[in-house]
Amino acid sequence: MLLPQEIIAKKRDNKVLHNDEINFFVDGLVSNSFNDAQVGAMAMAIFQQGLNSQETVQLTKAMMHSGEVLSWQHLDGPIVDKHSTGGVGDKVSFMLAAIVAACGGYVPMISGRGLGHTGGTADKLESIAGFNVQPSLGDFKRIVADLGMAIISQTPELAPADKRLYAIRDVTATVASIPLITASILSKKLAAGLDTLVMDIKVGNGAQMTSLKQARALAKNITVVANDAGVNTQAIITDMNQVLGSTAGNALEMYETVKYLTGKLREPRLHQVVITLAKAMLLNSKIVSNDIEAKAKIDQALASGKAAEIFGKMINALGGPCDFIEQPWRSMNKASHIIDILAPRHGYISAMQTKAIGFSIVGLGGGRISHDQKIDHSVGFDRILPIGVLVNRADVLARVHANSLESAELARKQYIDSISFSEEPIAKPNVIYS
Repeated sequence: MLLPQEIIAKKRDNKVLHNDEINFFVDGLVSNSFNDAQVGAMAMAIFQQGLNSQETVQLTKAMMHSGEVLSWQHLDGPIVDKHSTGGVGDKVSFMLAAIVAACGGYVPMISGRGLGHTGGTADKLESIAGFNVQPSLGDFKRIVADLGMAIISQTPELAPADKRLYAIRDVTATVASIPLITASILSKKLAAGLDTLVMDIKVGNGAQMTSLKQARALAKNITVVANDAGVNTQAIITDMNQVLGSTAGNALEMYETVKYLTGKLREPRLHQVVITLAKAMLLNSKIVSNDIEAKAKIDQALASGKAAEIFGKMINALGGPCDFIEQPWRSMNKASHIIDILAPRHGYISAMQTKAIGFSIVGLGGGRISHDQKIDHSVGFDRILPIGVLVNRADVLARVHANSLESAELARKQYIDSISFSEEPIAKPNVIYS
């Protein structure tokens, strides 16, 4: 008979786990025969020692089959999705799913909660009063069929082993492990029954992968495992050395999403990431045959208002208001204190400690310190200036949204500490690496 402590010790000592041992661990995640301490110890052993490709494939498959696996045979178009490894201000999923649905794809997006300093797609959606991130699978499938998209969190039926492991990794400093990230992402995505997947691998000081070497290793790992499992998968490496877009924080990012979809504000770096990923999704799923056709379809989806309309209908179909696109703040809470963050000196913004900004939001209550913690959706930063901008002393660098003056003042100081300045002009950093 297998024992949890034996398997933990085996991986701790850098030995290769057999398929039955990996299956035993995954079963233990679902049945609770591995308690939280043992799951944390196992996650740390994997974090320290890694998994080989066969172990990673087996962990992915076992977690995928720990619950239901969806089938979409009745739909008349490709089943396509995108997943980001996470960052600060990364609200790309919302625009992207709506655009691809408007172009004829079906996007059944199963999203995650915040991990460490990074925001979670499901948490952002829960900023909206009434929005249900955990509908029945029947409702999820119906909404995808009707609208072309639905974004939900993991339901109890889909990859339940990953749901538990994901929450424990968040609070045990074991997030940035390539095999654990690979298995976590792909178990959910494969359970969603995809034809095509595009991975947005974030790299930089605000990402789980801080170096291009790490990002390329993760990209290779994910594409190999996913393609072996029969899902056509491409990875694109994008920048996370600064906040993506002009907002960071749950409700604030939903508001920026509405402004993007309605054409009121499309921050250039955010727009470049959205367009690059949308093109890849349309090309890889064969909705279009070339880059020019992809760009024309994307432009039409945005200019016609169809992407915004689909997104608004999805919000309503999952319990939110019918007028979210028209009046986003009618169904979201605003913070009680909004304070300008003023530049301490003249100069060009030369660098941003993005992870520190993410942890400031956690400190404001907008993220989790323990995995069962309730979060404050109203807090965060907006009007964030990007790297390369010239500011004068006392110009507004950003604004902090907080629910106490003390927390606002602390976050203001932390934000200023996270920004560097230069006397000389700064070249605009890369947005897309490869």
